[in-house]
Amino acid sequence: MKRLWKVGELAKLTGLTIRTLRFNDQIGLFSPSAHSDSGHRLYNEADLSRLQQILSLKELGLSLEEIKSVVTGGHFSPLEIVSLQIDRLKETIRKQQKLLAELEYVSNLMHLKQPVTVEDFTKLLEMMKKNNEKMILERRMTWERHLDLLGDLLDKDAEESNQGS
Repeated sequence: MKRLWKVGELAKLTGLTIRTLRFNDQIGLFSPSAHSDSGHRLYNEADLSRLQQILSLKELGLSLEEIKSVVTGGHFSPLEIVSLQIDRLKETIRKQQKLLAELEYVSNLMHLKQPVTVEDFTKLLEMMKKNNEKMILERRMTWERHLDLLGDLLDKDAEESNQGS
């Protein structure tokens, strides 16, 4: 028998919010394969694979519309999407290694009491700026997830208030 997950179970399993999963269903990006007799969304293993593709494409910086186009158009196989993600991660690691090497170079100059040139500092600052821009984007995404969680709590409170009335 195939394993099925309700939306709350899938949210816990993936770290996404229920609100995000519902929104993705509403816009036709990620819909469940089935619904229970009582109307609950039910997701299967193939859905999990599709969700991994969607999250990989999102991490690559594609908009939701672009992701929808890629996923529904079948332009990329799951292997190609994973390969794209691997390539991006390797590029990120390469940039981090360059920044680390530059920091170590400047640190070494300072330890040896050698002069650090304006060019050394400029290069270091440029690398740090690029790294900082990525961190700001990641923080923004984290805040969006926190706001989603807050929205879920508010929605739940509103539903409970309406049921109590």
